[in-house]
Amino acid sequence: MKTSTVRVTDIINAMRFDSGFHLSEGTLYLKKIHEMPHEELQNLTSKIFTAGRSKRMYTDRKFGYPYLSNSDVVKQNPINGCKYNSRKYGFDELSFLKEGMIVTGRVGAIGQTAYITSEFEELDAMGSDNMIRIVPKDKNKSGYIYSFLVSKYGNTLLWKLAAGGVQPYITEEMIKDMPIPVFCDDKQHKIHNLIIEASTLRTEANKLLRKADQLFISNLNINDELFDKITNSSESATSCSFIVKKSSITPLSIRSRTYSERLKLIKEVFQNGSHESLISLLQYAPVKGGRYKRVEVSENSINAVELLNQGDLHNLKPKGKIISKKYIDNLDNQTAKKDMIIVPAVGTLGENEIFSRPLFVHGYLEGKVLSEHLLRIMPDRRKIDPGYLFIVLKSDLFFRIFRSIVYGTNLLYYILPLLEEMPIPRLSVSIEKEIGDLVNTAYEKLSLGNIKEYEAINIVENAIESWQN
Repeated sequence: MKTSTVRVTDIINAMRFDSGFHLSEGTLYLKKIHEMPHEELQNLTSKIFTAGRSKRMYTDRKFGYPYLSNSDVVKQNPINGCKYNSRKYGFDELSFLKEGMIVTGRVGAIGQTAYITSEFEELDAMGSDNMIRIVPKDKNKSGYIYSFLVSKYGNTLLWKLAAGGVQPYITEEMIKDMPIPVFCDDKQHKIHNLIIEASTLRTEANKLLRKADQLFISNLNINDELFDKITNSSESATSCSFIVKKSSITPLSIRSRTYSERLKLIKEVFQNGSHESLISLLQYAPVKGGRYKRVEVSENSINAVELLNQGDLHNLKPKGKIISKKYIDNLDNQTAKKDMIIVPAVGTLGENEIFSRPLFVHGYLEGKVLSEHLLRIMPDRRKIDPGYLFIVLKSDLFFRIFRSIVYGTNLLYYILPLLEEMPIPRLSVSIEKEIGDLVNTAYEKLSLGNIKEYEAINIVENAIESWQN
């Protein structure tokens, strides 16, 4: 039970007499910050705006600008799996994301806040109308403002402003007078610099991953025309109708996609040179997690562990539920381990879904408990470089393989025996190692970036908590 003393002036100003309002975190945080030296957000920014709705014509990657939703910009790799808006018909200057901007969710995704790095601007990324853009007056304070907005104080205040029932929303007008605490210049600069360092590390990491992708594809015997054909989102790019011999049909599946011309062509590309089956390169067969009772506990509990589900996994800073490990059978088997490749294993065939988009465990994902809907693939380091295998599995080519070996109606699942037998192309030892090293370095940078951002947020929160009149 919460108890507190509330001043009469607070009740009169709020025109609320209910204890739930006056004892809510948002009200208490707002009161705390108003008692500190602070500035309204509008006084620290040159512009707070939304781009407005513009014409959108979705197209293939080579004809469009990356078009990002609010859930895309908070991902570890925002461009991976995003939509593309036509360069010819969808151009809208206000929609482009610029380095140093801060964006936050306007409808539904309240509190999903991201710092726009140079990567977005270099790739000409556009943002949806569902983002509120915050442009700081002083670029040397952008990281500081961002750190407050993603702290528990800023996030709670954003939610406090939300209106609406089924679909909560905020507007740029609502956040203009949000109070931003003012610390000494040295502390603000330190916080800002930590965010800039984190952003630089993440940009470098994603460039390394793209370099690894390109190195892998360039070493396959495949021309651009064939690559575009077999990775196209439309099945008709290869063939919508084909003949399959009765002897080729496995009892595991009668779905036409499992025997498609596209899958056949991809397998031929992988089998063109040296190759091995996936299962022969693993410590054990690909497996999903088990089900267990989930009892939420405090972060301070001695039994506390963090559970990540599919929706959490691709976020830049994954944050799952805190549950008790006492109720988890075989905890070690449910935990992410170094070199493991994790694949969201339940979903639909939407092009922009996270279903079939793997992540690599090296750094920030290590030790997290994984939900039962995540497929674990554990490479045998004696047989293959884990980072190289990850690049193969995250490639556009293997994405189509994953999507071809599924069962189910609305929600789809992988046919694991078919996955186990899929070919993995083998390159020279030196090239596989080079690709693996790029992946390891990228994930080390991503992990260090998260550490620096958490440090900045902790400085903000500790400064607010320790402030005295």
